[in-house]
Amino acid sequence: MRNKRLYHIVKTFLNYGLDELLPANKTPFIAKIARTSLFWLRNQHKDKPVEQRLRMAIESLGPIFIKFGQMLSTRRDLLPAELANELALLQDKVGAFDGEQARAIITTAIGKDKFEQYFSDFDCTALASASIAQVHTATLHDPETDLQKQVVIKVLRPDIDKVIDADLQVLNSFAHLVQRFYQEGKRLRPVEVVNEYRKTILDELDLLREAANAIQLNRNFENDHVLYVPHVESEFCSKNVMVMERIFGIGVGEINELHLQNVNMKLLAERGVEVFFTQVFRDSFFHADMHPGNVFVDTTDPQDPTWIAIDCGIVGTLNKEDKRYLADNFVAFFNRDYHKVAQLHVDSGWVPAHTSVDEFEFAIRTVCEPIFEKPLAEISFGQVLVNLFNTARRFDMEVQPQLVLLQKTLLYIEGLGRQLYPQLDLWQTAKPFLEDWVKEQMGPKALFQEIKENLPFWGEKLPELPDLIYDYLKTGRQSNINQQQLMVQLQQQQLKQQARLRYIIVGSTLAVIASQFYIHNSINLAVITGVIGAVTVLLGLKK
Repeated sequence: MRNKRLYHIVKTFLNYGLDELLPANKTPFIAKIARTSLFWLRNQHKDKPVEQRLRMAIESLGPIFIKFGQMLSTRRDLLPAELANELALLQDKVGAFDGEQARAIITTAIGKDKFEQYFSDFDCTALASASIAQVHTATLHDPETDLQKQVVIKVLRPDIDKVIDADLQVLNSFAHLVQRFYQEGKRLRPVEVVNEYRKTILDELDLLREAANAIQLNRNFENDHVLYVPHVESEFCSKNVMVMERIFGIGVGEINELHLQNVNMKLLAERGVEVFFTQVFRDSFFHADMHPGNVFVDTTDPQDPTWIAIDCGIVGTLNKEDKRYLADNFVAFFNRDYHKVAQLHVDSGWVPAHTSVDEFEFAIRTVCEPIFEKPLAEISFGQVLVNLFNTARRFDMEVQPQLVLLQKTLLYIEGLGRQLYPQLDLWQTAKPFLEDWVKEQMGPKALFQEIKENLPFWGEKLPELPDLIYDYLKTGRQSNINQQQLMVQLQQQQLKQQARLRYIIVGSTLAVIASQFYIHNSINLAVITGVIGAVTVLLGLKK
């Protein structure tokens, strides 16, 4: 399956004439070999621009390639506008599979009788279609209360797991080749990155997991106006089908429509930053697939807009140490304390311990200093990333697979912020939030909260405290007795070893003397001395 999929990938790229994207001065032999081996393949879409051909090729190759295109579409600072606009079509305009087939899958998952009892007005035309699943609208009604609500039903594409598995095998093989033959392979840790990606994309194939993620995110922002997550009808969810509330909003990428609605773009962009940092640092649970196709805006009050997030199949979590490390790094960056940034990287083990902190500090300063006090429109984050990569290579910094999702989400947020409000000062918006978070983690409030959290446990153990102290002292005393006994045993063993060694030395000496008697024809003395020596050695071995 893997080789077949690899052949299909090469064939697809050649059919769309994408070999012309390869740098002619560096890799002309790649396309030449491919054309020679597959000489019948030619560009079948010469009438279309290369941007459209790339989008069509990615779309035809399936989920993993589509998701890569989705991420690229948010980086308008890295891509020409024509290519970014074309890739943006991947976000919710992937070709849908047959609606009747979708209905059959949904009916089987929910149960025919239950589906007919609770659902009506099912639309076989997909409302939206993405790389792994598509959604259909329907009306959910309760026969007992006669209440009705509009819902969407998400259903996985048939046999999508087989396609994903084949792509993952190809990616894994490529990652091993990079790690083995590319000089930067060990530092970039491509195999670990692919394995991390494998986990996240396989999680997307379980809609029960996505439903649970959506419920958790909804609960986290239940009383918060900045983000809304649609309600999930968990009773009707299964591994390949999920039913949720239908939301009505404007896609965050529809900039012109948002302007027509007179939306407060500055507030909307700032709330996007707030949503990200709140999820990461307050909840340790963040939506990790926030490309424009998954984010909408509630414009009921244009001056008080609310973000709406859907498609919660990929979420990220951070432990306490990761959060603290990231927050310290962010705050140090915002304060331009590059020495602390360098020291944090060394202390965390992200760069080797022998790294010169002063040299690393100077390199980070050179890369980051130019980006401060400028609006996003004037900052080339693409160039900053290139410079940081070169710095990382110089100091042997290793890629951290556990933070890949966070890095991807930061790219999405940056891309959305640039589109919504190019004048947004990302650093100034995030800095107060992070500083307050760090203070809460280190100040009296954090100490009080920790005491409060542990108080029930302490209260439960308090009556046992005298017994625990007595048992500890008793155990310590018994331990001292056991240690004394062990020392006596060790001393006895040492005496035995010394005695054994003396016997063996004496016996070996007698054996040497016996050999000398034998050489001088003193046979009787040789035999007697040899026997005594042998007996002495045996006695030593038995000690």
